[in-house]
Amino acid sequence: MALLVPNVGENIALSYLIGKTTTVRDLIYRLFATNVTPAESDTAGTYTEAAGGGYASKTLTGSSWTVTNGAPTEASYAQQTYTFTGALTTNPTVYGYYVTRVTDADLVLAETFTSFTPANNGDAILLTPKITCD
Repeated sequence: MALLVPNVGENIALSYLIGKTTTVRDLIYRLFATNVTPAESDTAGTYTEAAGGGYASKTLTGSSWTVTNGAPTEASYAQQTYTFTGALTTNPTVYGYYVTRVTDADLVLAETFTSFTPANNGDAILLTPKITCD
């Protein structure tokens, strides 16, 4: 599925663009264990974050993103590895990721991927954050 920026994420992006807000927040990439299709009206509460099995969310600092002008313009971040020690304690399957802002936890974006059920020590999901605008 394509990356979805829900209404709340669009509001955040436009507010930065026009200078209505200057409060910058790092982004937290979280895996979700809810079989849900991202939608415009979603909030962070729409998603159940994975838990257990050694899972931990990833905070991506703003200064570590690389932005490249072009058609499309792209913001990219180093690949992130989610390594598990065993099964999750929430729903055992991961369906995608969602991104919130540090401090206020507003939902910024979400995307599904091919579901994955970690079960063994060393199972991993590799995610390379990339946002394009055209």
